[in-house]
Amino acid sequence: MKEFLDPGRYIDSGHPAVISFAKKNAAGKDPLARAVSLYYAVRDGIRYNPFLDFSMEGAFQASQCVTAGEGFCIGKAALLAACARADGIAARVGFADVKNHLTTPALRERMGSDLFVYHGYAELLLEGRWVKATPAFNIELCRRFKVKPLEFDGREDSIFHPFDEEDRRHMEYLRDRGSHADVPVAEIMQAFREAYPVLYNLRGAAPVDHPEERFG
Repeated sequence: MKEFLDPGRYIDSGHPAVISFAKKNAAGKDPLARAVSLYYAVRDGIRYNPFLDFSMEGAFQASQCVTAGEGFCIGKAALLAACARADGIAARVGFADVKNHLTTPALRERMGSDLFVYHGYAELLLEGRWVKATPAFNIELCRRFKVKPLEFDGREDSIFHPFDEEDRRHMEYLRDRGSHADVPVAEIMQAFREAYPVLYNLRGAAPVDHPEERFG
């Protein structure tokens, strides 16, 4: 259990920026209430951006995510796990391959696929059981693309919806990649190189900033 409470290289819960964010946003008298408040702070307080440079380890690190005020699914999951640990809640990260049926044409062209390997989420130990929490898409992004925002109550798993608000097919989970005490960055980078030769081009994806294209 110690490995799920101590700081990691990427789930760096001992970093001052992470500690400050956790203290500011952990509201409630019990761990479950504080976990829920931390979830919404990461979901909506950190902007989702899938166009980061995945050749840089900082894209996967909690402290870099909170300092930048943005991140993609893995960075945001690492941040939620780090905040939970900073508050004394055991946490880890989990991964799955998902197919996004609503990927924008621009993002599909950049990635060369609508398959997202190693989609990341956090897992928090609450009331004696591990609960999945996916803080990836901030509320403004969900409203823009008419996607149901993911809610979290600390008792039920919060994972992507199979359909959006207009009953269009949305996320499909294809492969479970397991849970980890810290982000397996080398493993993920290799998988990205293999899955996204167009985007990664074996040299790292160039960071861009197109808010209208961010849904991924």
